[in-house]
Amino acid sequence: MKHTNRQTVTKTLTDLYRSIDRRHAVTITYIKDGDTQPTIRTIEPYDIRTTKTGRIQVRAMCRLRGEARQFYIDRITAYTCHRIAFVLDRPEATSPAGTVIVARSAAQLIARELGRDYLPTRRLTQTDTSLAA
Repeated sequence: MKHTNRQTVTKTLTDLYRSIDRRHAVTITYIKDGDTQPTIRTIEPYDIRTTKTGRIQVRAMCRLRGEARQFYIDRITAYTCHRIAFVLDRPEATSPAGTVIVARSAAQLIARELGRDYLPTRRLTQTDTSLAA
């Protein structure tokens, strides 16, 4: 078991990315918002993202709940990487309209990721000065 307070966030992320690449389960000790009691979950991570507020989020299938969940990296207090393969099916990515998202090429996938992370949430005009430095 590795304790996150004894290592850097980079080391924790490296281990989680390695689990994603190898499709291995990870057992985490996690403290939920508002709780003081930690919970132990075995998860199957499939994505790591940074939120708009700058927090790092691990998206994973939770074996306890059997569905997709999000875990913030700063709330994970300890983890163990296993050599157990994934057993849960990840849900299909869908658009806000509920249709399945299909990327047919690497360029489409890159454009979708860039659009998700970097494009503004509202349309900008030339007269919009609220974003000026």
